[in-house]
Formats: sequence, C-alpha cells, structure tokens
Amino acid sequence: GLQQAKEPGMKYGSVCSGVEAATVAWHSLGWQPQWFSEIEKFPSAVLKHHYPAVPNHGDMTKFKEWNDDRPIDVLVGGTPCQSFSVAGLRKGLDDPRGNLMLTYLAIAERYAPKWIVWENVPGVLSSNRGRDFGTFLGALGQLGYGFAYRVLDAQYFGVAQRRKRVFVVGYLGDWRRAAAVLFERESLGVSEAKGSEEVAPCLTAKSGRRFNDGEVIISEGGRPRWSTPIETERLQGFPDNFTQIPWRDKAAEGCPDGPRYKAMGNSMAVPVMNWIGRRIQMVEETT
Repeated sequence: GLQQAKEPGMKYGSVCSGVEAATVAWHSLGWQPQWFSEIEKFPSAVLKHHYPAVPNHGDMTKFKEWNDDRPIDVLVGGTPCQSFSVAGLRKGLDDPRGNLMLTYLAIAERYAPKWIVWENVPGVLSSNRGRDFGTFLGALGQLGYGFAYRVLDAQYFGVAQRRKRVFVVGYLGDWRRAAAVLFERESLGVSEAKGSEEVAPCLTAKSGRRFNDGEVIISEGGRPRWSTPIETERLQGFPDNFTQIPWRDKAAEGCPDGPRYKAMGNSMAVPVMNWIGRRIQMVEETT
C-alpha cells in the first residue's frame, strides 16, 4: 500500500504536466501538488478526474495572470529546448511567452523554489551544437541555482522499455545538493541507477517525445502485436487504467485508445521520477 504521508510534505508546481507522472511518483512521499499547467484536452481531463482539488492553470505562458502565489519547494516539468541568449536573459524574462524554456525559467524566478527538476530528450544535448542546453544551464546559474544533469534510462528503474531522458536537478544556491540527488556514492548503497548511462536503442520515435502513436510492438510467442493501452501504462509505471476515464470524443463511445497512447508516449516514466523524488527527500533529511 501507499506509505503514510511524511510531515511536512514537499509542495510543488508542475508545468507541461501531461498526466502527471511526477504526482503519481511522489504521492507515496507525501509531497503535495499545488498546481498543474497543462493545455491539451485529454491530459487535462485525466488530471481533473484524479486530482479535482488541484488547480490546472492551463497555458504556462500566461503565468503572470495566475492568481496563485502559494510558495512551492519544487518546480517540475519538461519544456521544448529553444534558443535564447544568456546576455538577453533579463529582457527575455520580461516577456518569455514565445519560448517555453524561458517561460520555465521565468516561473522559477517568480516562485523561487528550492529545487527544480527539468526533463528532456537526449537530443537536447546536441541541439544547436549544445548551445541551447548550455544556455539553459547558464541561465539557471544566473537565477542562483546550482545544478547537475544526468541521462537516465527507464529500463534500469523497473519498467520494460528503453527510454533515455536528460534530467536536470537544480538547488537554489548549492550545486552539491543537486549533484547528491543524481549521483550516488557507493556508501549510500543505492544501485538502482547503475548502468543508467549505457548506450541503448530507444523505443520512441526519432522525435523522442512520443511513441509512434503511443503504441509499442510487443512480441508474444514470437508473433509481434501492438501493445494495449494498459500495457503502455505499465511501460511508463502508471497504475492499470490510469487513463481510462469517463471521456469521449466525436469519434468514439467511451474513452478512446488514441489519446491514452499519446498521453503515455508524452509522459515521463514514473519509477524514474520516484527515484529522483526519493533522492531529493534523502538530501533534505540528511543535509
């Protein structure tokens, strides 16, 4: 069963929320979502179904209009990697609507959470010859965050798929705490991420943001077949039928499979996020 909530639980805000892998992953830690930010209709309906008390502020580029100044300890999300210059950062933060990576930074500046967790595809490391990612990290530094980043592959965290993602963890004022989250000392006895940086082919499409229509080919008795929605949820570490909600579109009675596949394809892997959350909790409790 779920662990008892620990006191006090970390409070977090989530952007590009999707169907909230972070919340599924962090519930057992007693962490509490303060708000989500998701614009797509089906993921938003999933969030409303499971978390009716948590406001979904919608478009993250309109964050200045959010009437929500509750403090948060963590800002989590994965935004598209887009070019901007550190030299123009201050001016850019005044009106970051056209660039979601800048918007993420502006939201971090507004709420000043102790921790940030940012996720992206490995291609971010080579985008614009690495300049975009480097600029993002430089901007985090200008906002006062020490940071560390690491490529983690979901297959080493207990799910049956190869899915590599870049995770940036930042801590306000101290890079050592950020590094302690992503990199384990042998003495800590944590081995779950062992081999996480091995090169492995990825199940996802070249874009890296989603499966091919969210579906995955599974071999059963030597015969290939498409995965079911439940199997796709399991591949990402979600509970069975997490996305089976009372929802319909014009083309289908009941909840159609297509949006469920897409939501899973766009999601973070729950076990990876749980590991990161537990590492943050450990650093909070030991430093």
